[in-house]
Amino acid sequence: MELAAGSFSGEQFREACAELQQPALAGADWQLLVETSGISIYRLLDQKTGLYEYKVFGVLEDCSPTLLADVYMDLDYRKQWDQYVKALYEQECNGQTVVYWEVKYPFPMSNRDYVYLRQRRDLDVEGRKIHVVLAQSTSVPQLVERSGVIRVKQYKQSLAIESDGKKGSKVFMYYFDNPGGQIPSWLINWAAKNGVPNFLKDMARACQNYLKNT
Repeated sequence: MELAAGSFSGEQFREACAELQQPALAGADWQLLVETSGISIYRLLDQKTGLYEYKVFGVLEDCSPTLLADVYMDLDYRKQWDQYVKALYEQECNGQTVVYWEVKYPFPMSNRDYVYLRQRRDLDVEGRKIHVVLAQSTSVPQLVERSGVIRVKQYKQSLAIESDGKKGSKVFMYYFDNPGGQIPSWLINWAAKNGVPNFLKDMARACQNYLKNT
């Protein structure tokens, strides 16, 4: 799904905030996939693609909400700690800032690339300070598809972060990604099951190193 000009609505930010308070798992066939290191991951089958949407809930200890949001938004820093980044930068296109991201895939698979909009808002919800980042794929004529790299056209992510009442962060993340190509859906789903917890652990570690580098 592509996002039109105008970016994200206030309602989308409010929905992400609401999931921190009360996970929205009722009324659909969300399944608990894995619980690890204080993180719970749920998935919902997307009938059209055979792939899953994911919701992640949990606490990242010793990583404050503001720091976590700053690390997540810092694309230059991500190139240092995320081993799968081949290219990652922002570019102004048609009056909007879009992100270009190329991800390394293991041989013999082709790399994937993404063009997406993202926006961060720091909200006050009844006295709770919540950082929300939304991202969704888009297309712009300035960033054309390249030979040998498969463009991911269905990508959507929401991230909401608030204090856990101690030194850490309470986190909600929604994620859907259709990498296309000829990868079997079981392999994509296996990678997501393992990749999401590993990404969060890597990001928590990156928070600690971010403090040293600033």
